[in-house]
Amino acid sequence: MIGQVDILIVEDDVDDITLALRALQREHLANRIFLARDGEQALDFLFCRGDYAGRSADALPKLVLLDLKLPRLSGIEILKQIKGDTHTRGVPVVILTSSKEERDLIASYNLGANSYIQKPVNFEQFRQTIKTLGMYWLVVNQVPAFAGEKHPKEAGHV
Repeated sequence: MIGQVDILIVEDDVDDITLALRALQREHLANRIFLARDGEQALDFLFCRGDYAGRSADALPKLVLLDLKLPRLSGIEILKQIKGDTHTRGVPVVILTSSKEERDLIASYNLGANSYIQKPVNFEQFRQTIKTLGMYWLVVNQVPAFAGEKHPKEAGHV
């Protein structure tokens, strides 16, 4: 059974997967990475459905790196579902895409993306980008312990 992960990478391009994993490992930023190769697998993982039905719903990733152009379900649709659910909306989602389309940028932010990064094509630039975003989202950024759950006041706690 898969437990807590630091990063959920939602990406279908083998080269981009290899580059991201290599950069994260080289910088020692995340030991627990889960890879979803399409949108359905990503949502099944996050919402503990299908093959991941036995996974604890409380074991949310600390960060989702989300491509927009994916098979079976687009990154935009995944983002809608993540940010539209009270349990997962607090999970930081960084769009990491090759898309230069202004409409993708606008739609991503309108749906609650925490950041939008166009993938560099050069490995060293890509590595530096992954290092920077990993350092920020996994080390520098602070999220409440109850991220993804109801706020303590909403849950009846003071």
